[in-house]
Amino acid sequence: MVSERELLASVPTQLWIGGPVDATGGATFPVENPATGETLVEVADASPEDAMRALDAAVAVQAEWAATPARQRGEILRAVYERIIERTEDFALLMTLEMGKALPESRNEVRYGAEFFRWFSEEAVRIHGRYQTAPTGTGRIMVHKQPVGPCLAITPWNFPLAMGTRKIGPALAAGCTMIVKPASATPLTMLLLAELCRDAGLPDGVLSVITSRRSGAVTAPLINDPRLRKLTFTGSTEVGKKLVESSAHGLLRTSMELGGNAPFVVFDDADVDAAVAGAMLAKFRNGGEACTAANRLHVHNSVIAEFTEKFVAAVQGSKLGPGADPETTLGPLINAEQLDTVSELVDDAVTKGAQVRTGGKAPGGPGYFYPATVLSDVPTDARILSEEVFGPVAPIVGFDTEEQGLAAANNTEYGLVAYVYTRDLDRALRVAEGLESGMVGINRGVISDPAAPFGGVKASGFGREGGTEGIEEYLSTKYIALP
Repeated sequence: MVSERELLASVPTQLWIGGPVDATGGATFPVENPATGETLVEVADASPEDAMRALDAAVAVQAEWAATPARQRGEILRAVYERIIERTEDFALLMTLEMGKALPESRNEVRYGAEFFRWFSEEAVRIHGRYQTAPTGTGRIMVHKQPVGPCLAITPWNFPLAMGTRKIGPALAAGCTMIVKPASATPLTMLLLAELCRDAGLPDGVLSVITSRRSGAVTAPLINDPRLRKLTFTGSTEVGKKLVESSAHGLLRTSMELGGNAPFVVFDDADVDAAVAGAMLAKFRNGGEACTAANRLHVHNSVIAEFTEKFVAAVQGSKLGPGADPETTLGPLINAEQLDTVSELVDDAVTKGAQVRTGGKAPGGPGYFYPATVLSDVPTDARILSEEVFGPVAPIVGFDTEEQGLAAANNTEYGLVAYVYTRDLDRALRVAEGLESGMVGINRGVISDPAAPFGGVKASGFGREGGTEGIEEYLSTKYIALP
């Protein structure tokens, strides 16, 4: 593995528009290490004019890329996958430096994120239409799938690689060009990915990366330009609603992966030890900074004491520290604002009567650290039960009947993912069907899979990423009537 200094010196810090280019006027902004609060590097701060340069490049090569044989597109994606895997340690360290997560978490993300390129390299050659005789016998019906056209992806900071690859992979496989606007907190990973794509043979202009701390100002001209045909966003529901409103003027195709408030439901017949292990993954994976993180633990009152005792013991084994430290299992939060939000939600719950079983107070000092925390006896009016905490805090509440457990799980405006622990197959299927959620994990604490459709319902958005469904988001359907 290269040193931190060597890695940072090798990563592109300019905009990526057909290769590295300076932002207009040479503007830059700092990328911070959340473990120390110190600046890692300065990267280009794009202007609206720079964004239009990226769109010009995407439009210029759209027809050529769409006409590139699917097998060739797939082979380029496969080559990118292989290059990411070869540089696993570089990507892992880079994500840890700019986002804060522990190195083992970063390595897992590299493998997961790379897999979208391998999966969609295979899906590129499986874009199907259909042909049939019209039922009336008076003609023939041909259905043809074509790329939507130039796309804009706006990605969040919590998974700097995977949130990009699961949008870029299907777009390129479908024959679309793409502009990526990564989060200003974590732009380095996406810039390195763009460089690897070029090295793997991706033509200039097919993928651009515009980094900026002024997201709205930079993306608005793109969204308002009729040449852009698709907008995909992962982030908060509040921002997603605004983007959908902005996209309506041009009737853009949109897909929105928004906020979550995932329930983790443990029934009386559950394997408690397995449920504890699953809760550790569902809650503390990525430090709790994940839209799929278990936000509320609903545990049947007959097993809540046993579950809480074992869960607290497991949580107390977490090691808080800088993500690059090999002993760390829980890194810092992304910034001071997120640290304040987590602290505020815990304080609100405690003020209203919740009991802190472990953690519950930021240690202070440099960096944005918050310990793994468990709250019990959480009252129903505590904000943490209705708001996404996006941090390493697990509130536990009890229930008595299956109906109560299901109602509590559905008592949210969100509907991204839910987790259920039970030994009863009939109950598992019954509850899974009753949950108002786009995804359900049965006796599993991690469910994300590039081969499966990822997405939610209600305020968690619409559209799917991954699986055979993922490429459909970047294809339009054309009906051709034949005699």
